[in-house]
Amino acid sequence: MSTPTALVAVANGSEDLETVAIVNVLRRAGVHVTVASVEDSTTITGARGMRIIADALLADVAGRDFDLIALPGGMPGAERLRDSPALIDMLRKQDGRGALFGAICASPGVVLGSHGLVGARMATVYPGFEKLLPAGSVQDAPVVRAGNLITSRGPGTAIAFGLALVEALCGPDKAAQVAAGMLVSL
Repeated sequence: MSTPTALVAVANGSEDLETVAIVNVLRRAGVHVTVASVEDSTTITGARGMRIIADALLADVAGRDFDLIALPGGMPGAERLRDSPALIDMLRKQDGRGALFGAICASPGVVLGSHGLVGARMATVYPGFEKLLPAGSVQDAPVVRAGNLITSRGPGTAIAFGLALVEALCGPDKAAQVAAGMLVSL
């Protein structure tokens, strides 16, 4: 079996903790993660001031297929992700081929909801952003998986979100192994 691949898209204003947690947990599972900036530079400044150096510009990886595309939240990062035509095109193709994609915090509403990418599936989102999701789709849970879509609520659920992504990509045994190594209870 080949090594699973993931794209984590980032922007100026992406939530620092969520970005780092997603990338860290996926890499602990052996996933080949590409962090890609939607900005004109690979260096972004997170919502809390952390400087993050992406592996690539999104424009340079837009033609590639990934097993997973994951979006951190944070403001105005989620808006900057929402406003990236290349990212939205990748997300539409990802969903169209039934491949995994996920978002946390504001991004399920601001990015996915704004572009009709939640559809009839259940999702969760940071409190106050529920109105950006389709009526009746919001579930009050730390992490929600609905088919190929995985969503989560915010910084405090970022590790659980990362582990849910690992489980979806690599299976429950790998997720349990990574959780145990991090001293996290599943």
